[in-house]
Amino acid sequence: MTDQTHTYRTIDASLVEDGTVLRILLNRPKGNILTAAMMGEIGDAMAAHAGDPHLRAVLLRGAGGNFSFGASVEEHRRDQAPGMLRAFHAFIRQVAANPVPVAALVEGRSLGGAFELTLACHLVFASPSARFGCPEIKLAVFPPVLAVAGPVRLGSALAERLLLTGDEIDARTAEAAHFVTAIFEGDAEAAFLGWYRAHLAPLSAFAIREGVRAARSGSALLAALGEPLDRAERQYVDHILASHDGNEGIEAFLSRRQPEWKDA
Repeated sequence: MTDQTHTYRTIDASLVEDGTVLRILLNRPKGNILTAAMMGEIGDAMAAHAGDPHLRAVLLRGAGGNFSFGASVEEHRRDQAPGMLRAFHAFIRQVAANPVPVAALVEGRSLGGAFELTLACHLVFASPSARFGCPEIKLAVFPPVLAVAGPVRLGSALAERLLLTGDEIDARTAEAAHFVTAIFEGDAEAAFLGWYRAHLAPLSAFAIREGVRAARSGSALLAALGEPLDRAERQYVDHILASHDGNEGIEAFLSRRQPEWKDA
């Protein structure tokens, strides 16, 4: 059953499992870049079904073998970045506060803003090929959501290492950090739906909503996505966008050349 109320350009949205799971496919392979348009459509699809009393889960998956390469680098340019950050952080807060669990199914790369999106999800599943990371530091910028939510979801030491080095971690490392719920071999979506049938489908949708509300209301994650994220966003706008290196890293990446750092 498809979403009858919306027509989307960057995603596919459909109800599966007798209408109890909203399946959202990020459908701009190979990178499934989280442009402002895509984030808006994901948010619209979630909002359209937020009041469905029978909904038990939202599934986010990327088309073409990768979850997502992250937010648009072009939208990180100085003239667009303030608006992009506001929109992205509003989107992250919407996901984190969704009334039913949001499950990310990660195959291939989940990088930058896409990794930050998974930090806001309630459940994260992965294929053995999955890789998670925020390479922003290599462009002389930093990922605000990882900075504030990473310690809550990953632990401080791992979150700081990922932020400061831009390193990636694999699915096994993410599972060992208790971030990934399960690793699925073979057909990952079929495996997720099997997990769903065993763990969530038999439960009361009302009870699931109440559990999500109890777990997230006043949680450390939502607290981190409040004023701490606002402060990190202001730091990005006031310091990164005013710097040489922050702009040089973005422009060098887009021009496919080596950056020339001035350390300022």
